[in-house]
Amino acid sequence: MDKIIMKNLSFYGYHGVMQEEAVLGQKFFVDADIYLSLKEAGESDSVEDTVHYGLAFEVIKDIVENKRYGLLEALAENIAKELIGFSPMIQEVNVRIRKPEAPVNGIFDHFGVEIRRKRNE
Repeated sequence: MDKIIMKNLSFYGYHGVMQEEAVLGQKFFVDADIYLSLKEAGESDSVEDTVHYGLAFEVIKDIVENKRYGLLEALAENIAKELIGFSPMIQEVNVRIRKPEAPVNGIFDHFGVEIRRKRNE
């Protein structure tokens, strides 16, 4: 299946189970792969025949910046749910979230989750 790739989207949000995360916030990086057929859009060269990735970006941005979840799992699940509901063309999504400033006493690049959801699942 074809896909639209949205890579390394950067946002500032207030997700986490620690009190300081709710107060101070931190950076989050999101990757989203949107699976659908791109054949018709490729032939027509019309945005009406695909999913407008700029609008899909706004869906993700609204969730990350304006809602609050304790777990990355819940954040990812809600992004996937909203993306699938965004357009009937979307058959499946893969969402990856990275949290590079988690309050963990140690040296690390990031903590994160990755989920894959299908329509009607």
